[in-house]
Amino acid sequence: MPAVARTTAQFNKSQTIFSQGDPADSVSLIQSGTVKITITNKQGKEAVIALLEAGDFVGEGCISNGSPLRMTTASAMEPATLLVIQKKEMLRALHEDKDFAERFIAYMLKRNLRVEADLVDQLFNSTEKRLARSLLLLAQYGKEGKPDTVISSISQETLAEMVGTTRSRINFFMNKFRKLGFIHYNGTMQIHSSLLNVVLHE
Repeated sequence: MPAVARTTAQFNKSQTIFSQGDPADSVSLIQSGTVKITITNKQGKEAVIALLEAGDFVGEGCISNGSPLRMTTASAMEPATLLVIQKKEMLRALHEDKDFAERFIAYMLKRNLRVEADLVDQLFNSTEKRLARSLLLLAQYGKEGKPDTVISSISQETLAEMVGTTRSRINFFMNKFRKLGFIHYNGTMQIHSSLLNVVLHE
């Protein structure tokens, strides 16, 4: 990372990093831990729209010319360490450091592609496929050629919010995946590459 003025912030499990409606005045880079991004509608219904990990940015929307307020809520799913960069400092770095700007733009393009893929997933795929895809994404399937990946335990309520369904439906499909040998969980969860069959199957 270039010479950017930043501070380090520590967050405990379930602690809020920022809330929807807060001033959008900084960008954070996750050093460790997992951060959950949620949005709440006027009726109070909450949806999980992203789970971010080390190397991801949080709150990057503040550098746009849009709303001066946070549009989402960010909270730590486990103890997390973030580098906090104030908005003015982030804009300065993007203007003055070409390499940093290129890396950040590449990151944002990747995030946009993920958002588009999530939207297509919600519109056209079944609950079972959406759950399988979410689990594979959480396990970072395909990275470093790992066929089976262990992830931290995640609640069925959070999975339901991510997939856009009820907890009972998540429970039904999780039990189905476990019986078929696609996943194993006992404190932690092991995602097998065979789960990809659910996503690919028509």
